[in-house]
Amino acid sequence: MAFGRRNRPSLIQTAARTAVITGTASAVTGRAARKQAAFAASQPVAAPVAAAPVAAAPVAAPVAAPLAAPVAAAPVAAAPVAAVASPDELIARLERLAALHTAGALTDDEFALLKSQAIG
Repeated sequence: MAFGRRNRPSLIQTAARTAVITGTASAVTGRAARKQAAFAASQPVAAPVAAAPVAAAPVAAPVAAPLAAPVAAAPVAAAPVAAVASPDELIARLERLAALHTAGALTDDEFALLKSQAIG
């Protein structure tokens, strides 16, 4: 009686087949992700529409928004700026504001407003 893997693939064949299946799955997943990203980038961004309030309307279950739709952020209200005690603190604050503006967290108008408040 012989021991072994009779009528079954060897361990190396099994490992090779698993590697091929994994590589194919990764390639397909990556291609699908790139295709979805290209499709989302090609779609125009629609402006948000404000809904009028309805009195005594039944509450519906929330509907999940599509992944490609951006979420509109509420305008940022400028917080009052405390008096800066030293020039070093002023420079540090202006550098933080510039970094936020460069990163896109502040619009040009918000950056100008906060900068004038910091200096002012």
